[in-house]
Amino acid sequence: MQRSANAEWIGNLKQGKGKISTQSGALRDAQYGFNTRFEDGPGTNPEELIGAAHAGCFSMALSLALTEAGLTVDTIKTTATITLEKQESGFTITASHLDLTAKIPGADNTKFLEIANKAKEGCPVSKLLNAKITLDAKLES
Repeated sequence: MQRSANAEWIGNLKQGKGKISTQSGALRDAQYGFNTRFEDGPGTNPEELIGAAHAGCFSMALSLALTEAGLTVDTIKTTATITLEKQESGFTITASHLDLTAKIPGADNTKFLEIANKAKEGCPVSKLLNAKITLDAKLES
């Protein structure tokens, strides 16, 4: 299975503007730019999208793990906070913090925490955040 998204950027970093679209159409020409990434301008940014992906992936992984443990999931609510820091080598995503609230009738807290930690480690986006990054580039004239 493969999924794709695309981005187009026009202009320099501070005054330029971009748009992001996803294969599914959930995002279609969503605006992003310097002001949406480093200020509070309207639109999205890469870190926000990574946070959404991480929160969604983790929630699904946790649901699966809880079901496999014989528990019934009522609700799982996850917020992922992505930290972007300026370092000597440039800007770096240094952390993704997951805040989880779940309603699982009859769940034991110790077992729930054990399952949640395994889901945190096993979710594909958690694994991606430590993955090798590759690039195919084409320059158009």
